Amino acid sequence: MKDIKICVIGLGYVGLPLARLFSTKFPTIGFDMNQARVDALMSGHDATLEVADDLLQSALANGFVCTTDIEAIRSCNFYVVAVPTPVDENNNPDLRPLWGASETVGKVISDGDIVVYESTVYPGVTEDECIPVVERVSGLKFNVDFFAGYSPERINPGDKLHTVEKIKKVTSGSTPEVAEIVNSVYASVITAGTHKASSIKVAEAAKVIENSQRDINIAFVNELSKIFNRMGIDTQDVLEAAATKWNFLPFKPGLVGGHCIGVDPYYLAQCAQRYGYNPEIILAGRRMNDGMGEYVAGETIKLMLKKGIQVLGSDILIMGFTFKENCPDVRNTKVIDIYRSLKEYNVNITVFDPWANPGITRREYGVDIINDLPKHKFSAVILAVAHKEFTGIDITDLCTEPHIIFDVKGMLDKSIIDGRL
Repeated sequence: MKDIKICVIGLGYVGLPLARLFSTKFPTIGFDMNQARVDALMSGHDATLEVADDLLQSALANGFVCTTDIEAIRSCNFYVVAVPTPVDENNNPDLRPLWGASETVGKVISDGDIVVYESTVYPGVTEDECIPVVERVSGLKFNVDFFAGYSPERINPGDKLHTVEKIKKVTSGSTPEVAEIVNSVYASVITAGTHKASSIKVAEAAKVIENSQRDINIAFVNELSKIFNRMGIDTQDVLEAAATKWNFLPFKPGLVGGHCIGVDPYYLAQCAQRYGYNPEIILAGRRMNDGMGEYVAGETIKLMLKKGIQVLGSDILIMGFTFKENCPDVRNTKVIDIYRSLKEYNVNITVFDPWANPGITRREYGVDIINDLPKHKFSAVILAVAHKEFTGIDITDLCTEPHIIFDVKGMLDKSIIDGRL
């Protein structure tokens, strides 16, 4: 194949770190339809905080370019699609971002080019849903005029230790020869190495079960937490004791949100149903995890009533709104379930998160948040996200007397809390 020139389509939490990494070895262009996002990146700042400003600015100085101009990517020959794959209000896979990206590829792809999909999907989406769009728009024939691959995203937002190049990457291609090319391109920048899957469908399936497995394991400990809470046993103490066995898996109870673990099982479930199988364990795990926000709200109200605290009109503080700690990403955050459940009790809620963007939370969820520590006191405090900024705060100073503190993350000293998962 001719010299590789890469275009990464979609410059979010997955696409930007990957594009920046590719730019260290290949001429690379990042494409995104959001002009404001592109302008910010070209100025040298990544609002997602996944790529440090110095790394981004160094990449830009060495020729990396971000653009919204489709003509600027026509000269590329290795296209990587890294757009979101959400679910709709009925938890059905929403493939519209993928179809749109595939149309973009179809407008610029040429003879001999390769398109690699990174977006998390169920087995078959790349070849059955995306490639036909590329064929229709381009007029080219798959595996004759152009080729494809699938290399599932492996990005952990907010994790500065396990960055993209340090996580082993699964690759695949639509022909054995293309699989070799795709694998070699990724292997040239992924220091952790690559694993070449036997087919695109195998690579797709591997990705979707990674997060489904984690979802099920967290659902199990969430159910244990509910059981042990009724028994008056501390779940964290139980897990610490069980973890002394060498092969015990150290999962912890909590909220399961974000763009992967809380979404991917639905992709696998729908795929299974298309083949006439109803996935019982996968969907049971989803139901358990999707109900944890409401459970936390309910437990908080119970604890307030037990202490004789007036619930109606009370002031409650939720600490943290992002879907995970030390990350500004609020996509599919389950803290919103706590918020909405508490609202049903006619309480006054303050949401404090130093990482989240107030404009985004207002636009996406209709929730006003504050980035600075509140000055007044609260009848109840729920620590929902384990941001590092929260470790130095004496939460009792934020409370009235009497009060309750509910620790979702198991982050606080047991002596000051009234409940935790």
